[in-house]
Amino acid sequence: MNLKVLGSITIVAGTAIGGGMLALPLATAALGMVPAIILLVAIWGASAYTSLLMLEINLRAGIGDNVHSITGKTLGKAGQFIQGASLLSLLFALTMVYLMGGSSLLEARLEPLLGVNLDNRIAVLLFTVIFGGIIAIGVSWIDKISRLLFSAMVVLLVLVVTFLLPEVSASNILAKASESFAEGGDIYKLWLAAIPVVFTSFGFHVCIATIVRYLDGDSQSLRKVLLVGSTIPLVSYILWLLVTLGTISGEQIHSFEGSLPALVGALQAVANSAVVSQFIDIFANLALITSFLGVTMSLFDYIAELTRAKNTATGRAQTWLITFVPPLLCALFYPDGFFQVLGFAAIPLVVMIMFLPIAMALKQRGQNLGGYQVIGGNVGLILVGLMGVGIVFAQLIATLG
Repeated sequence: MNLKVLGSITIVAGTAIGGGMLALPLATAALGMVPAIILLVAIWGASAYTSLLMLEINLRAGIGDNVHSITGKTLGKAGQFIQGASLLSLLFALTMVYLMGGSSLLEARLEPLLGVNLDNRIAVLLFTVIFGGIIAIGVSWIDKISRLLFSAMVVLLVLVVTFLLPEVSASNILAKASESFAEGGDIYKLWLAAIPVVFTSFGFHVCIATIVRYLDGDSQSLRKVLLVGSTIPLVSYILWLLVTLGTISGEQIHSFEGSLPALVGALQAVANSAVVSQFIDIFANLALITSFLGVTMSLFDYIAELTRAKNTATGRAQTWLITFVPPLLCALFYPDGFFQVLGFAAIPLVVMIMFLPIAMALKQRGQNLGGYQVIGGNVGLILVGLMGVGIVFAQLIATLG
């Protein structure tokens, strides 16, 4: 395996792993460990398939084209509009998610240091200014910072899992769905709430066009990159659920009502070690910050392209304001919706990596262009389409109650 392939695998894995990892225990706690893993594997299978479907589309449309260009070639202006609207909705929603989650962790972090109870809105503003400010300095610096932070996050994840595995309880792993829900016959609500969050946690597809160009359209290497790169998050998520749901009961995590500081605090109590507690705290912060930087960098660049902003101090300031003001306002007035909004992000993601690729694949296959084609034929497309409808349905029902 050459270095370019290895680097591409880390890009795929790194794009997926991030803040979504912290939301997984909160979203799946009441399901129970075994059902949560089954859901993870099922969503991973769909994500891996759609990534290969997007690879097929990229190779047939032309190596070097970005997603916007490929969509325009295949589905015209209407397709480009839907793709652009979905991408903006996704990136704005994720930015809002990471502002909420990051500010809550910052609030919990600064309270013991400053000795004051920091107001949530002040914490949101501080997080936006400090970490959002990094986006304004340029891609080259963001790339260096992100690689450093992501490497540290992976090391800390390994350490946290290693230290917490001995504390895993077999009774917690084998525990079934929350009794309070099961008795009320509302077990389906747990699944509806969890499915969109799990799906969003495998959203690495935005980097596929870049990797196709980087590996010069080598379909065999690209297939390996996507399958291995998507499997790394799956293994990481399973291990993370093992040490969270396995050490803290699902009932207790479910009672946190989506609070990241509560989850981090509970894990620190289980560790019962000052050093490991620091590892857990830093890991949680790094997971959010690395995702925040990647998402907001993409949003910043996309807005700059749409508005044709000049690469000057004034132009970058205008782009920065458009990038951060809308999600900032939402985070200020809806501070407790971390994994609810993460679930909402599943809707534009379904459009981007399921519905639009299916439409493009059908059109390309009808033209008999030849080249690489993912297995499954039209049956595979139908199954993925139905799964996409199911994910959207789950999120809408979960939102509307």
